[in-house]
Amino acid sequence: MRAIVTGAAGFIGSHLCGHLLDRGDQVVGIDCLTDYYEPLRKKANLATLQSRPGFTFHRRDLLDAPLTELFKQANVVFHLAGQPGVRGSWGEDFGPYLSRNIAATQRVLEAARAVALWKVVYASSSSVYGDSETYPTTEDLAPHPLSPYGVTKLAAEHLCELYRTTSGVPTVSLRLFTVYGPRQRPDMAFSKLFRAALTGEKFMLYGDGRQSRDFTYVEDVVSAMVQAALSPWTGVANIGGGSETTMYEVIDKVQKLAGPVDVVRLPTQRGDVRHTSADTARARDGFGYQPQVTLDEGLGRMAEAARARYGAVTTLDASR
Repeated sequence: MRAIVTGAAGFIGSHLCGHLLDRGDQVVGIDCLTDYYEPLRKKANLATLQSRPGFTFHRRDLLDAPLTELFKQANVVFHLAGQPGVRGSWGEDFGPYLSRNIAATQRVLEAARAVALWKVVYASSSSVYGDSETYPTTEDLAPHPLSPYGVTKLAAEHLCELYRTTSGVPTVSLRLFTVYGPRQRPDMAFSKLFRAALTGEKFMLYGDGRQSRDFTYVEDVVSAMVQAALSPWTGVANIGGGSETTMYEVIDKVQKLAGPVDVVRLPTQRGDVRHTSADTARARDGFGYQPQVTLDEGLGRMAEAARARYGAVTTLDASR
């Protein structure tokens, strides 16, 4: 495979690039290293890739990069770049969500239309559903996003479907359910939990702790992306981990792995959904997706990475 990965320096993007290189694929990474979180973290992600044969990196913004010329070198484009975060998408901060999630996706699709690609794989989000009517949630239910972020992810997904049905661009939109694992973004809950357990920081818990998520390990996500890219299947599909768990249960698991967490309880934030749970039958039937990593196994891997990052001891009192 000759692959383009947008958002290559990010959490999922850097894992995907490494996975593709392990397969022996040629990978061109594109990322403008936005400051949504510390660019040094993204540079550290890139450092694991840039010395590897078969990897080329372009620091470019998708809004002005020569995408058609770049895409001519590839047969698959994985479009992961975008502005993340539900809580930051309100008010005056909405501008980057419009440009980085919608306008940038339109440029990717226009460039894909101009060249002969086998597949464009777009990283959508479970945030498009909002508070769903039924769980597990199927792709046939009408999306009702509860945040501007979710609105922009759905709009970009609609663009993918529009270009697929009217222009013949072979797109797959994967609705990712709460991805976690080593190198997770520092603003995400699991990353904050392990940091709190290992450094003594407080953990801000929004809501009553009984809200639940379908947590999906990052290796399962990148495997799904590659499976979707290699298959002839196109359309929209859920990618979940099959491990719907409440935040109270997650906090308990993290404490057993990394030590006590000082939890500060705060009201539910605008845009937060109550539950998520993915029906993944369409992905299973369409391109063979089946999650492999359990939540306990994935959290164990995150704990190891967090201990290495924060310099904590590797043996903890099991009674804590």
